Amino acid sequence: AKAKDFWGKHGKKLTIVSLAVIVLIGGWYGYKNFVVLPKQQKASELIFPAEKLFVSMTQSGSFTKDSVNVILNGGNLNGTVVNGLLKIISGYDGTPAANLAQYMTGACYLQLKEFDKATKYLKAFDGNGAGQIQSAAYRMLGDAYAEQKKNDEAFSSYKKAIDAASEKDESTRFQALSRAALFCNATGKNKEAIELFTQIKK
Repeated sequence: AKAKDFWGKHGKKLTIVSLAVIVLIGGWYGYKNFVVLPKQQKASELIFPAEKLFVSMTQSGSFTKDSVNVILNGGNLNGTVVNGLLKIISGYDGTPAANLAQYMTGACYLQLKEFDKATKYLKAFDGNGAGQIQSAAYRMLGDAYAEQKKNDEAFSSYKKAIDAASEKDESTRFQALSRAALFCNATGKNKEAIELFTQIKK
């Protein structure tokens, strides 16, 4: 009787709430599977040519102005159609591909010596726990700040690069420590330089 009385008073509200929860769950599921995942897949397909070209340029150490421009803005390079990273960032915001595009865009602007733009995109990048690439992003961010004579921001970024590098990854950690140590040595931070060089020696 109590249950019947309770349901008589609140049944309609409970039904509405239950239906609302079902609609929200269904909407979230539909959004994830029919909007988010296809968007991520499309972004991954679009970024591939630019990523391949970026990796090739990084390995060869040859960042030509024309090639960097194609990576950033898109175009045709030796018969390969490249989708610009800037379009991927703006059109596919929130996807892993757009996040990776932030990293590569920052690196490209650093090569072009457009340091304000380099810092903008490198700061927006999130390594999501991937120590090597996050450490590299912080190192480049430090370089961009150093070129702008923003020494405090540069040193802070270099320290973040050290923290992001796993102690087990000696190569990445060495790069972060040496970059920070050389920066400190060049800017008169002698105490910090000694501490960093000591860590490298150990």
